This record gives sequence, structure tokens and C-alpha cells, in this order.
Amino acid sequence: MAHRTRIFSGIKPTGHLTLGNYLGALRRWAEEDQHRGEALFCVVDLHALTVEHDPARLRRLSRQTAGLLLAAGLDPAVCTVYAQSHVDEHTRLSYLMECVATDGEMRRMIQYKEKALRARETAQGVRLSLLTYPALMAADILAFGATEVPVGEDQAQHVELARDLAERFNHRYGPVFTVPRATVPPVAARVMDLQDPTSKMGKSHASTAGMVHLLDEPEAVARKVRRAVTDSEPGVSYDRELRPGVANLLEILSSCTGKEPAVLAEGYAGIGALKADTAEAVVELLRPLRARHAEISADPSHVDGVLREGAARARALARPTVDAAYEAVGLMAPA
Repeated sequence: MAHRTRIFSGIKPTGHLTLGNYLGALRRWAEEDQHRGEALFCVVDLHALTVEHDPARLRRLSRQTAGLLLAAGLDPAVCTVYAQSHVDEHTRLSYLMECVATDGEMRRMIQYKEKALRARETAQGVRLSLLTYPALMAADILAFGATEVPVGEDQAQHVELARDLAERFNHRYGPVFTVPRATVPPVAARVMDLQDPTSKMGKSHASTAGMVHLLDEPEAVARKVRRAVTDSEPGVSYDRELRPGVANLLEILSSCTGKEPAVLAEGYAGIGALKADTAEAVVELLRPLRARHAEISADPSHVDGVLREGAARARALARPTVDAAYEAVGLMAPA
């Protein structure tokens, strides 16, 4: 008998969402993933606590992120949209995952190595949660019996860890968890920073000059694209290795138009025209999203209601699996 597809993915409210978040994740969630099976999309606010943060800003960004998920096209009648901290099963299962994982596995995580290095350089210290949060991420996935996890390439390692932990737990304690697989989009999975085209367009970078935020005014979007770093080579050609800035613009334009980057390159004699067309395409791509977000933001009770109903559905889905995991490891049932 075929198993029903269950999809889980989440996004951290650590900064204002960017064009990279939209092209690499949100658009596919809305256009494809929510319709392919039983889908849950989560504002993973607990993950935002692994680094220094401002509490009031975290609350604002969490609400804004939820609003943008809805503005991007996630339909609460079709999928489940909720906040991670509203569903206790995430943290209940996270501790069991810590008990199954090893210290070595946690320290091998690429994101931990990179973020820990930055934290040490700024003399802030490294929070223990930064080391252990892959266990929480595994819990996020396994609690719902997810079969697929749409992620960017930089998160695929964490899904592999979730697979390893699920298999190890099932071997030791019995068949509780579904073993998930990562699904990585082939095109525009990594939109690069416009000022540093060798780095991903991240929402929590210190400098915002190379980041197009989803709620930027059209003039700001066009200005950032026109000022994108390219190179001094004549003409336009698509070469990720030798011309990363030009390739980034072509890939962004490709995502907006549906045409292949190499084919687009053939239509341009100079960088200026490419920048102008890319700027216009991005502005038009984001226009309906910004308008929809303005409507949603005008009624805060709507977002609250979506998150409340989503959390109730998520709890109902996760609780049987998490309860089974607690029983499997030998914990007593509550009186």
C-alpha cells in the first residue's frame, strides 16, 4: 500500500525574508509542495534563539514571516502553517533526539562550524543550543512522520542527520519514526548576495546592500539590482565559476521568466541592459506579494487565527508519534 506524502519545512525568523527565500523556498512551497500531499510549514522561532537576538524583534519578525508565508500563497485550507514554539511536541522530542545523537555528529555540522567561528570572532561565546539544534531540527521533522523535507542545499546535511537518528532510534527501540528524505529544488536553490556573488543571499547578514528583501520598496529593489557586483569582461555570458555576479543576475532573471540562464545571456550585449531587465522582473515578481502582505498585515487577528488553528492541527498530528517515542525508550506514561 502506498504511503501518503507528508511534507514538512520551516523557516527561521532571524531577519527580513529575502528574494533568495522566496525563489529558493516559498514560491515552490506555495505552487507545488502544499498541493502534493499533507504539508506543514513552520516558523521555526526556537531555532532563532541559538544566537544573540532581541526579543521584541524576534516577535515582530515571527509575525512578519508568518504573514509572508500566507502572502506567498500558502493556503491554510490546504496546508498547516504554524509557529514552532506553539507546539510542545517539538521540544519534547528534541531531548530524545539528543539522547540518540552523538557529540561528534553535532560538531560535524557545517553550519555549526561556520556560526561558531563567527561567534568566537566577535567574543560573544557559542551557545550550547547552536551545537544541539540539529537534534531539534530532527525532532521538527520526525514528530510529524514527514516523508519529504524541501530544503536548500545548505540544510541537506541536517536532513541526513534526521534520517540517521530515525534509523538508529528505530533499530534500538522499535519502529516509531518514518525515515524522511530531503528534496532540493534544482533551479534558484541558492540566490547569491548582489554585492558578494560568492555568498548566499542570507537574511541575517550584517550588510543589506546585496540583499533584496521581499518588503523592500520597488525603488530600493531596482537600485540594489542595478548596483549588483559583476565584472569588467565585455558582453554577457553564463559562467558560474568565472563570472559569478553575471551568473547570479541571469539565474534570478531565469527564475522570474522561466527561460534558461544560458539562453537569456545570448540576448544581451551588455551588463547594463541585463541589470535593467532583471530589476524590472524582480519588482514585478514581488509586487503582488507586497500587496497581499499589506492586506494581511492590516488584520493581525487573521494571522493569529491561522497560527492558532495550525498549531492545533500540528499538535494533533505530532502527539501520537512523540508519545510512542517516549514509551519506546522506557519512560512511564503520565498518571
